[in-house]
Amino acid sequence: MAEPQLSVRSAKARDLAHRLARRENRSIADVVERALESYEIREAGREPASTFYARLTNNGSDIDLETIIQESRQAHSGPDL
Repeated sequence: MAEPQLSVRSAKARDLAHRLARRENRSIADVVERALESYEIREAGREPASTFYARLTNNGSDIDLETIIQESRQAHSGPDL
């Protein structure tokens, strides 16, 4: 059975994939897979830092994490024997 194929219409992307594959002595598919995995981890997997910090300081005041933790902390009654 034939392997699935990815069609890219960008000549620049094709040339870059071929050049990297030759340089690293890898297949073009391997180069593309590694690049996409790296992109996913770097870009799609995380919220940008600027958005994260803007969300944290949304109301302009700092939050006291220790107080929030203490308010929701409950003592464990121990194991039932």
